[in-house]
Amino acid sequence: MPACSGSTKAATRWSLSPARLVTCCGGWSARSDAAALLSDYRFSYGPKLVSGAGASGRLGEFVPKGPCLFVTDGQILALGLARAALESLEAAGAEPVIFDAVEADPSRETLLAAVEAGRARGCVSTIGFGGGSPMDVAKLAAYLIRSGDDLVTLWGVDKARGQRLPLILVPTTAGTGSEATPVAVITLGGAEKKGVSSRALIADLAILDAELTIGLPRPVTAATGMDAMVHAIEAYTSARLKNPMSDLLAREALRLLDASLLTACERPEDRKAREAMLLGAHLAGVAFANAPVAGVHALAYPLGGHFHVPHGLSNALMLPHVLGHNMVAAMTSYAELGRWLDPSLERLGAQAQASAFVERLRTLSRATGLPQRLSDVGVRAADLDLLASEAMKQERLLVNNPCPISEADARRLYEAAL
Repeated sequence: MPACSGSTKAATRWSLSPARLVTCCGGWSARSDAAALLSDYRFSYGPKLVSGAGASGRLGEFVPKGPCLFVTDGQILALGLARAALESLEAAGAEPVIFDAVEADPSRETLLAAVEAGRARGCVSTIGFGGGSPMDVAKLAAYLIRSGDDLVTLWGVDKARGQRLPLILVPTTAGTGSEATPVAVITLGGAEKKGVSSRALIADLAILDAELTIGLPRPVTAATGMDAMVHAIEAYTSARLKNPMSDLLAREALRLLDASLLTACERPEDRKAREAMLLGAHLAGVAFANAPVAGVHALAYPLGGHFHVPHGLSNALMLPHVLGHNMVAAMTSYAELGRWLDPSLERLGAQAQASAFVERLRTLSRATGLPQRLSDVGVRAADLDLLASEAMKQERLLVNNPCPISEADARRLYEAAL
């Protein structure tokens, strides 16, 4: 049974075509919906954007001359994905200082090593090139090098208020949306994850080059794609800062991702699918940069910290269970998203539409080939108390959930996913 009651405000359903503005239920009432659209909110579009096949090979056009901290990982370099970008930097007189020691779920020690590498060479700009981990390290490195702040003082929301080095982010997976957000997550003590969320971490420029994602292995494509879908869903239902602009981007992101994820998994060289995935992930990133993510992420983080489950897979494992917990409070929003993806649901009631939406996500996750149970990734019943306790540390995320998640709720949800 859902653990809370309430309702979320029905959001106006927009298409990206300016010629159409329709509600999920049909007609648009200028009197009622105009007031909602003009309600009190703030919205940031995030970094400037350069997009196109091979765009990463133009990186040198956008950085100042002088040493540039280039944050990536060893696999990116081994695959040759950064070759054109590095050549472009060198040709432009930006001297790349390559830091390729970033691991999945990067540690504080890795971050501080990147900061030291940048300071030692007098870097005047920073580039994050890779998945979410290199981009998160690059964000904080750019800030710490310039500001001189102590990392310990930055955890949480809006604590980083100093200056950073010029920052460019180039994603090589379609999922984290980190290139669009003010958030960086670091692992402490081998298990606990902490985040910094501040406008100071928003990049000056993001480069979307779908060629970098061609041929990504199916498990990576699936996990990062589900991660992006969770970003869109949680932004759309966030209890804090949800607004018409974030709703617009979240819906369009979800449409792109839902339509292209399975194709990208089954046909990894399909460029149209890869382009749609990368754009969807970016739009979801902009959405949740403004309307923050919530309970799914809060319960996913301990799985990464303690069991080294990839972040996107952690989200996919917990998604249907947290949505079930939120159902009464978020039913209207889930029904809207269900109709957005499948207009044939219009003939059903809101509860049936919302339930169909959750089942659609569960079916898609299963079709990608991702594991479906926590037991599939090494979690045992004896681990549930630890996971529930650790999830409660994610206060920055839990406060955004449509309804409260207590420690007992978290344990119940982990048990349901086991």
